[in-house]
Formats: sequence, structure tokens, C-alpha cells
Amino acid sequence: MALHPAHPGAIIGHEAVLALLPRLTAQTLLFSGPEGVGRRTVARWYAWGLNRGFPPPSLGEHPDVLEVGPKARDLRGRAEVRLEEVAPLLEWCSSHPRERVKVAILDSAHLLTEAAANALLKLLEEPPSYARIVLIAPSRATLLPTLASRATEVAFAPVPEEALRALTQDPELLRYAAGAPGRLLRALQDPEGYRARMARAQRVLKAPPLERLALLRELLAEEEGVHALHAVLKRPEHLLALERAREALEGYVSPELVLARLALDLET
Repeated sequence: MALHPAHPGAIIGHEAVLALLPRLTAQTLLFSGPEGVGRRTVARWYAWGLNRGFPPPSLGEHPDVLEVGPKARDLRGRAEVRLEEVAPLLEWCSSHPRERVKVAILDSAHLLTEAAANALLKLLEEPPSYARIVLIAPSRATLLPTLASRATEVAFAPVPEEALRALTQDPELLRYAAGAPGRLLRALQDPEGYRARMARAQRVLKAPPLERLALLRELLAEEEGVHALHAVLKRPEHLLALERAREALEGYVSPELVLARLALDLET
């Protein structure tokens, strides 16, 4: 398996989105799409471009760009974006930019708590003329309707495999990436971690029930593990079982019950 050096942070794919963004005038944008396809990198490109011109010269730190994301977890272990993460954003937006435009990038906007969402709503209803807000979420449907209705959606699709072949020709890696450059780059940067994750995923179908359950518990605890398992599953009924398990976990069904059912569904 050939692992090429990681791409140095440039945007891979999304040419239509990059052409569209400089023309948009909406103050609140929703960047929707699968995890790892490049929404955060493009959000930084957009923020820099608003202040330095398109295409921007670099994507480093900028005094008029603020990124906010989940830091806490609820009682079930699910990440949350709480009021204490959103409050500094509101205060930050109250002052004028040093250059042209203040851009706030809110990662995982679908994980806002009710208190955080209500606080953010006040900003989205009457944003300062010099401010832009970029919400990042899997889809419009995952946001609270009051937030979604105030955002112009920019949809990100998986990047075509041919664009990812500039990074690797390895078919297993490309299947694992599933059109997400971010996931592929992380695997290239940490090949040992990637190999260990894939080895665990490959053992799932051959392991006895108790070991299979332990492996699933470990894999489904992280997004990368879910994709490793998806990459090794070949039978449609196994892929469907994994998708059902993910939906159940997102719906707050007991994780142990979900994993036990998935372990049975993956019996060969």
C-alpha cells in the first residue's frame, strides 16, 4: 500500500463552490455536506477572500476570522456547542473589523444546545453590516428550522475519486476516503493509525461475538472508525445494518443495544 505525503492544506475539488462564493451577498451561509469533504477549509478560504480578495493569498490566522466549535459533551457522551462557546462569538461580532469583514465560522452548528441556538438566533436576525456567519452542518434538515431559515445553503458533495488520485492510487485508501479529502489526508499523515483502524475493522467479520462487540464499540466511538468499517463491508445487508446503527445512535437509542444488534447483523 503506497502512502504518499499529505497535500499541504490546499482545497481539493469544489471548483463550482469556489466560483460561487465571491458572488454571494448573504450574511449567513450554511455549508452542508459529508464530514471531511472540505467545508472548513473552504470556509477559511471564503473568510480570507472577503478581507484580502479572491483568491486569497494564504489561509493562516486572521484577526477578523473567528472559529467556534464543540468543546463539551452531554451526559451520553455526544459533543455539544454550548452557550459558553457561542457567547464570545456574539461579543466579538459587536466590534468593527480591523480590515474589511468579520467572519465567524461555527462548526457543527447542528450540535447547538437550545440556549446556544437561541442566543445565536438574535445575531442571525440582525447581523451587523460588516459581519458574515458561516454555519457548518451535515444538512439543512439537521439544523433548527429557525436557524436554517436565515441561512443561504451552499452544498458540498463528495469529491470525485479522480481528484483524490493525485494523493494516492491505493484502492483501499480511496474506498476509505469515500470522496472526503480530509479523511484521506488524515490517513496519509498517520499511516500507522490508519492501518490499525483498518485491521480492527477487518477483524469484525471474523471475530467471535464478544470480540466483535468490543471491536464495534471501539470503531463506532469515532467517525474515522465508522468509515473504516464501511470500507471493509461488502455485502449490501451489512452496509444497511451499519447505516441503521448510525441513525439509531444519532437518535439517542442506547449505544449498547445498537452495538449488540449490529454485532448480530454482521454475522457471516
